[in-house]
Amino acid sequence: MEHEGIRKSLQDYIYREIVPKYAAFDPAHREDHAEDVIENAVKLYRRAPEEIRSALDLEVLFSAAACHDLGRINGKERHHIDSGIIIRNDSRLKEWFDDSQIELIAQAAEDHRASNKEEPRSMYGKIVAEADRLIDSETIIKRSLLYGMAKYPEMTPNEQIDRALDHLYDKYGDNGYLKLWIPWSDNALRLFSLRCLLADHVAAREEIVRIYHSLLKASSAADA
Repeated sequence: MEHEGIRKSLQDYIYREIVPKYAAFDPAHREDHAEDVIENAVKLYRRAPEEIRSALDLEVLFSAAACHDLGRINGKERHHIDSGIIIRNDSRLKEWFDDSQIELIAQAAEDHRASNKEEPRSMYGKIVAEADRLIDSETIIKRSLLYGMAKYPEMTPNEQIDRALDHLYDKYGDNGYLKLWIPWSDNALRLFSLRCLLADHVAAREEIVRIYHSLLKASSAADA
């Protein structure tokens, strides 16, 4: 995939060297996740009002989206902070960016996490955070289940389902910690749709059960 307005050498580095690093992360944050966040961030940039778009450097945003989860190599808990450290120590990025631009990339990665209580420090951080939300009910449920199945393999099926359900309410429920920063994003409507599902506890659990069994079936088919 190629993006207009971004140097080919930078795109080659990102897709050949950075995105493949996600293969080592948990099943919910593999290469497809990095690619989705990149695509979402670029789309949000192109849809932004002119006064906002003109103030942004697309290559900085592209790189921040690509690198936002690199800290997961050390685990989930402080991955956003570790991502910033990895970015600042990436000497290859100096081929395309000066120190101030690398700092913007690092800060955007540090600020993207949904559980952060502070507003992102820049529009780059806001767009990467929004692009990372990927609010699609089925995708979110799958990612939650996959994470739990990889992180807590000792859990019973009912415990996995309950863990995923608790996470959904904690993050996406009416009083959840998720915040949206970009008014021209489609995420607000998608979040409303997800909250409608969560409003019916029985229906929400049934949907998680359905997706859980579909993941087990797909895993069994892959192992056959």
